[in-house]
Amino acid sequence: MSVPLSRPVGPGSLLWKYAGDVRSLLPGAAAGLMQLMHPGIGAGVFEHSDFFEAPFDRIHRSVPQIWATILAPDGDARAREIRDLHRGITGADERGRRYHALNPETFWWAHATFTWEIFKAAELFHPAVLNAEDREILYAETVTWYSRYGVSMRPVPPDYATFQSEFWRVCAHDLELTPAAARALDIARYGSDTVTLLPVGGRRADRASRLIAERPLRLITFGCLPPILRTRFDIPWSPFDQARFAALTAANRQGYRMIPTALNHWALRNTLRYIGAQTRPTRYTPAA
Repeated sequence: MSVPLSRPVGPGSLLWKYAGDVRSLLPGAAAGLMQLMHPGIGAGVFEHSDFFEAPFDRIHRSVPQIWATILAPDGDARAREIRDLHRGITGADERGRRYHALNPETFWWAHATFTWEIFKAAELFHPAVLNAEDREILYAETVTWYSRYGVSMRPVPPDYATFQSEFWRVCAHDLELTPAAARALDIARYGSDTVTLLPVGGRRADRASRLIAERPLRLITFGCLPPILRTRFDIPWSPFDQARFAALTAANRQGYRMIPTALNHWALRNTLRYIGAQTRPTRYTPAA
């Protein structure tokens, strides 16, 4: 595989623009689900976290730090900290297959889902369409983002077209309904009274958030998933669901036209601070 191109990441870059927008988080549940469907990641989460008791804690711990690797002034150092946290995540899954979180293909897949998330947010929730040149520029910037972890670049596709091809190949052939993914799918489908959506706020706040957020979150999660995964894993999705999802994304695109950019960026910073409040209260420092 040829060496992927990379481009600087910082103010003015496309990656900075899209990752710094609160809409970048909307496909995040689908991205997380695709991570859990990877045998190595699913097994690592199953054996090395309290996923089944507190499945959202992983999101609360991880997402602010991962977005900080793009937006924070010390993004490179934060990325290497994330890498080092994964050194001891190793073992064998329920079928006896060995895994290690820093296996190049495994670690790349986690990043690939975040790359996919940025592109999916741009596709669904932004009114302007990325042209072919912008897609290549944005992809090259995600390569720079990945290089910050200081891990093997061997699995990284050299351009956006190759990335798409490899991404769909993994979805079609490598992903599985791991125990962790099956648990996450059950929560997405049916909800759960034993887990919380919010890291802080108490039982009443969480119950209120569940009543308001569960249905649209389910629609966004399943709607953003690649259709091949909905088919492979029998995830219910009807023409009516598709129509509701299209209406929701259209309303989102129109609604955000009326939101000032400064307010949008403020919402992202405070969302990341909030979801990380219980687990890493001081480690996300957004760029000025």
